[in-house]
Amino acid sequence: MVENAAVHMWAMRVIYVTLVFLVIFFHLLPLQTLPLGWAGPDILLALTIAWVLRRPEFVPPVLIALVFLLCDLMFHRPPGLWAALVLIGCETLRARHIDLRDLTFAMEWASVTTTLVTITLIYRAILAVLVVDQAPLGLSLMQLVATLIAYPLVVVVSQSVFGVRKLAPGDIDALGGRT
Repeated sequence: MVENAAVHMWAMRVIYVTLVFLVIFFHLLPLQTLPLGWAGPDILLALTIAWVLRRPEFVPPVLIALVFLLCDLMFHRPPGLWAALVLIGCETLRARHIDLRDLTFAMEWASVTTTLVTITLIYRAILAVLVVDQAPLGLSLMQLVATLIAYPLVVVVSQSVFGVRKLAPGDIDALGGRT
C-alpha cells in the first residue's frame, strides 16, 4: 500500500513538472509578434498554489523553487526573486492547508488572494528599491486579477482531470499516514 502511494506521489510530481513545461512552452511560443495590451493569468502560480493547498506532498518546496527559478530564467525576470517570494507564499499556505481544508472555497480563495497580493506588492517594491525596470503597474494588477479569476478554473481542472483533491480528515495521505 505504501509503495503504491509513493509511486502515485512521484507520478503526480512528474505530471506537475510536465504541466509546468507545457505552460512554459506555450508561453514562449511566438504566436503574436506585437506586444499585447493586456496581461493574462499566471497559470503556473495558480496551479502550484492549488496543488499545495490540496495535496502538499505533490509539490515539495525544492520543486517549487526549481520550477520558479527556471521560469525566472526563461522569462527574463531577476533570477530568484519571484521564485523566493512564490516559495515563501506557498509555504505560508502549506502551513495553513489543514485549517483551510475545513473551510469553504470562498475562504480559501480569500487566503490565496491575500497571499498573491502580498507577494506581488513585495516583488514590485523590491524591484523599485533596486531601480530595476518593471512592467507598468496596470499590467501587473491586470495579471494579478486575471490569476485570481483563473484560480477557480485551475482548481476545477486539477480536481476533475488530475484528481488533486483535498484529503478529508481520516483519509490516508500519500505516505500511508492518517490526516
